[in-house]
Amino acid sequence: MLHDTRHHNSLRRAATRRDFVKSLAAAATATLGLPEPRAKGSTAGSEIVHPSARADAIIVLWMAGGMAAPDNLDPKKYKPFEPGLAVPDVISTFPAIPTAVDGVQICQGLEEIASVLDRGTLIRSHVQPDLGSILHSRHQYHWHTGYVPPQTVACPHIGAWMSRVLGPRQAVMPAFINIGQRLEGVGENEELKAFTTAGFFGSEFGPMNLPYPEEAALAVRPPKGMDPGRFASRYAHFKRMVAGSPGSEFTSDYHQESMLRSLENAHRLLSAKEREAFDIGLEPKEVQERYDTGRFGRGCLLARRLVENGARYVEVTTEYVPFLHWDTHDNGHATVDRMHKEIDRPIATLIRDLEARGLLDRTLVVIASEFSRDMITEGRPGSKANDQANSPKDFLQLPNHYGQHRHFTGGSTVALFGGGVKKGFVYGKTADERPCLAVENPVTISDLHATLFTAMGLSPKTVFDIENRPFYATEDGKGKPVEAIFA
Repeated sequence: MLHDTRHHNSLRRAATRRDFVKSLAAAATATLGLPEPRAKGSTAGSEIVHPSARADAIIVLWMAGGMAAPDNLDPKKYKPFEPGLAVPDVISTFPAIPTAVDGVQICQGLEEIASVLDRGTLIRSHVQPDLGSILHSRHQYHWHTGYVPPQTVACPHIGAWMSRVLGPRQAVMPAFINIGQRLEGVGENEELKAFTTAGFFGSEFGPMNLPYPEEAALAVRPPKGMDPGRFASRYAHFKRMVAGSPGSEFTSDYHQESMLRSLENAHRLLSAKEREAFDIGLEPKEVQERYDTGRFGRGCLLARRLVENGARYVEVTTEYVPFLHWDTHDNGHATVDRMHKEIDRPIATLIRDLEARGLLDRTLVVIASEFSRDMITEGRPGSKANDQANSPKDFLQLPNHYGQHRHFTGGSTVALFGGGVKKGFVYGKTADERPCLAVENPVTISDLHATLFTAMGLSPKTVFDIENRPFYATEDGKGKPVEAIFA
């Protein structure tokens, strides 16, 4: 019976994903024919006034798949596993540990992050909407663009907003770089591609994707064995192909020109000294070892090098692959224990290194995920979302059922370091008892984006005309920054 239920849920999720992909593909196709988006003033006719920037660069450390707050940055009561343990009695499956901030605790396994928490702020009241069918890709799309899919146009990633409005910090360095997420050969790859994009802004403002940080240097070198003259000839031929490719009649001049500019930018980087920033092998061996807990740790080292050399927005992900990493539908406790070992040391090392180099004050580091997790509640109380976990709701018998398996959108935690935020500060609160809903100062995705944009010197009311329709940096321009977290 259990197998039949899981099979039915799997088919239902697959059908929902197919509908989602179709809607995204239609929006992306329609976007290619749009003319250049035009920046404009507010709806009242006045010009947008951007705030003074507190940060020049931002590094988003993306815990893809649903990082359970009670097992990481917002500990609750703890009970160790034993057969027959009542599920309603379990909230955290890791005990709390002290941090560098008096009276503030996080979970065991994050001792290194605990030691640098006095450099940052915890927002413990981040909330997400219940989107009905809780698909990771839909929630990740919403978090990264600020808009609930589907939309009639391809929405830009928040990194693309910063690339388009703020521009590059250094002429040849890509403004928006995405590290650690494969966009081919993994589940839901088409959905992931849908938000890892500049959308209607055009290709030149989109991300440079580097799925394997240890191979990033190869992305900024001509193919091995190809002499410069031959490479230049191939590049010129490729530009002609783009301009006259089949289907180009359905692409606006603006989007064709944007694609060509992105090619020119990439070609310029190949001969620039800044390309050395992409080679983590140039770091001293002991530095590489401090970061190297796996692909995510190496990504954190690459992010530090890129920001040092002028990148504007860098995202490093633990990578979203269905039912892996933070997507803990089974064997949750053991999986999160493994994830702690993967993220703890490199995140703390990144904070310390940025601080030692005098970069932390002007670099905003963000730890976030698409939602939290709970052992009982799917979505939030009253949600009609399908239960997608394979674990009991009464008593635990097996260790693989010990952990947070169900998606929870009612309250999660975001950590921020540097970039003008207060040090050793906690904002917001979730309930101590289940359901662990945000009970003080809830922060929506729009308001969180407004906070990040404000820190970077970009007004959350920034608006562009798309076919005479306004499109805002935060939905309808209503996102409000959480000013209380800034020093």
